[in-house]
Amino acid sequence: MPAEIHLFDIYRSPNIGIFLRANDNFCLVPRGLASTKREKIAPLLGAEVIQISIAGTRLIGPLLVMNNKGILVSRLAEDEEIETLKRSTGMKVEKLNSRFTSVGNLIAANDNGAVVSDILGDESVRAIERVLGVPVRRIRISNYVQVGAMVCATNAGSIVHPIATEGDINALRIALKVDPEPATVNGGMPFVGSGFVGNNKSILLGNLTRGGELVIIGRAFGG
Repeated sequence: MPAEIHLFDIYRSPNIGIFLRANDNFCLVPRGLASTKREKIAPLLGAEVIQISIAGTRLIGPLLVMNNKGILVSRLAEDEEIETLKRSTGMKVEKLNSRFTSVGNLIAANDNGAVVSDILGDESVRAIERVLGVPVRRIRISNYVQVGAMVCATNAGSIVHPIATEGDINALRIALKVDPEPATVNGGMPFVGSGFVGNNKSILLGNLTRGGELVIIGRAFGG
């Protein structure tokens, strides 16, 4: 069944991917997010809403990556935040002990695989494989290292920064076992992770996403 697509904003911003992360069962939102927003997110994504901070901030998207098997967070995350995630989700949660702290900008994953920036070392790759429970492939997107900001994936589909080459797209297809579509969000933003939150049931896009972008993204996720 094609994923439903909804337009959304957080703190009056279309950059919802900076503040939210989701899998099929949970959507992580910043602590203190208005109850009116929380009550909208739960039915839209069909997921339980959990309030959390990472490193004491609302920047959940850049500091965390998750699929249905595990959650990997920045080394900047506080122990209390890790325990809250473990207790609230019952999932495997670990810090990525890398000098690169924006793990959400460097890793994109679904339940089939993960693509990660090639600036991450072997120890980091092993941790990603262990926590997310998937094989990992190191790549760049047209020589950019911010793979997690440039690729969004569920088990049904994927979108990628329009600068991606055919070789990049083929690498994503092999790693994630879905067909990626070059796309933008929020009226031309190519770093798609900034305006995308999704799971295998539903997709939220920043509320400035336009009709043509919706068509492409709908096609990418089975619409």
